[in-house]
Amino acid sequence: MDAVVKLFKAQAENEERERQLKAKAAAALRAPAPDGAPAAPKVHPPLADGSPRPTRAQAEAAVKTLLAYIGEDPAREGLLDTPKRVVKAYDELFSGYGEDADALLDRTFGEIGTFDDFVLVRDIPFHSHCEHHMVPFVGKAHIAYFPVERVVGLSKIARVVDIFARRLQTQEHLTSQITNALDEGLRPRGVAVMIEAEHMCMSMRGITKQGVSTLTTQFTGVFRDDPAEQVRFITLVRSKG
Repeated sequence: MDAVVKLFKAQAENEERERQLKAKAAAALRAPAPDGAPAAPKVHPPLADGSPRPTRAQAEAAVKTLLAYIGEDPAREGLLDTPKRVVKAYDELFSGYGEDADALLDRTFGEIGTFDDFVLVRDIPFHSHCEHHMVPFVGKAHIAYFPVERVVGLSKIARVVDIFARRLQTQEHLTSQITNALDEGLRPRGVAVMIEAEHMCMSMRGITKQGVSTLTTQFTGVFRDDPAEQVRFITLVRSKG
């Protein structure tokens, strides 16, 4: 029993340490630079095992290695700047690692009158990358929540999708992360999330089946407990009127 208690305690301490590191990194990114001063360099928290993040030069060298691996000449004129371009693109494609969904959802609005129904934001486009092959999957997210007295800005819901989509993912995990972030950040009566996407790891390689759509859903609160609310959510998502 003591061993189990120690294990849980160590896990909690590691999670708290990681949370603090992320909070410090997010604060450093949000801090404005003094007038006339150059922008502060982007701050990355250490990796999960505590080791430092590889440098930009190391990342560019890794791209050169991959170019050579596929049979290309990294010194060819057309590829001379490719390592820099790839690393710069990765900074954008995987920018979700440096963003905090909890902080994003911290501000809400209470002027909603007598509104007591759910809020639905549908057809939110996103692109992510499969963590198994590091190739894209692209689709749309449909999200609803039942507010309790306060609502969040609609753009924040789309930004939550991007924060988690711009990381290496499975679609199942992406669905879960969005659901949990909204459920914990807004404390609504319920959250409904539906994601539909096409995975390039299935259409570009392996079985090479183009046009196949994968659909995942997750529900909490009244959406989970009341099938009628699930039906209404899905009906509104599918309605184009």
